Amino acid sequence: MTAFFILIRILANPISNVFQKQLAERSASPIFIIGTVHACLALVGAPILLTLGVPDISIGVWLNMLTAAALAVAGNTLLVSALRSGDLSILGPVNAYKSVVSLLLATVLIGEYPSLVGVAGVLLIVAGSYVMVDRQADQPHLNAFVLFFRERGVQLRFAALILSATEAVFLKRAILLSSPWIVFILWSVLGVPLAVVALLIDRPRLIDQRESVRRFWTTYLALAVTTGLMQLTTVLTFGEFQVGYSLALFQLSTIVSVLLGRRYFQETHIRKRLAGAIVMTAGAILIVAFGS
Repeated sequence: MTAFFILIRILANPISNVFQKQLAERSASPIFIIGTVHACLALVGAPILLTLGVPDISIGVWLNMLTAAALAVAGNTLLVSALRSGDLSILGPVNAYKSVVSLLLATVLIGEYPSLVGVAGVLLIVAGSYVMVDRQADQPHLNAFVLFFRERGVQLRFAALILSATEAVFLKRAILLSSPWIVFILWSVLGVPLAVVALLIDRPRLIDQRESVRRFWTTYLALAVTTGLMQLTTVLTFGEFQVGYSLALFQLSTIVSVLLGRRYFQETHIRKRLAGAIVMTAGAILIVAFGS
């Protein structure tokens, strides 16, 4: 079943990104999109949580899940903001840098120094992103590569992946203290009040979002379903594998992102971006499997 969970996760993640980008391009607020998704999932999860018995959940699980939910809401909001201004076929593969972030954190925090294979994986990720960069005919590759990292969408995507990588650690800690199903339900429910607080800060725009739900409710519902599948299969995989290995396998979704960018948003340079995504995915797998 774990292989099945991983397959669903690989497909559900980029498909949910498609719906996120569609809503963002229709002027929906990123935090409103995330809050609506959590609200839909909470409608299903809250009754189950009450049936299981809230007092039976330990304080350690609550603390880890509050942290994970806060990171998820912030990270996914940044991701939707990035998708609004950037191509899916670019921002999907950028997620491979999450393994580089994990490698750097391991070096700084716990003294796990990168192996030669890990360094090779980093170089592959950099090389893959170098291949993907769009440039003018008379523009030097290096200049285009530097400008790539200065793009607003790419910078937001990097911020989102850092938060997502940190969130994965707290999800794993909560799973070790409870179960993947409890973690999924708490993730769904706790995201609602956190998103509501953020929405109340921007209350004038909240009124404008009602029309968005009325017009595009099917897209919101599809996003809730795919996000739920993505998160559920994520925590079920974390329950069986180490976080690092799980994240490496999930990188295969970046290849799907490139194809979906072409299919739904008519994005260009797909062959080049697909080649870069494959190279970056290989680098991420090397880092996680043999990096330290």
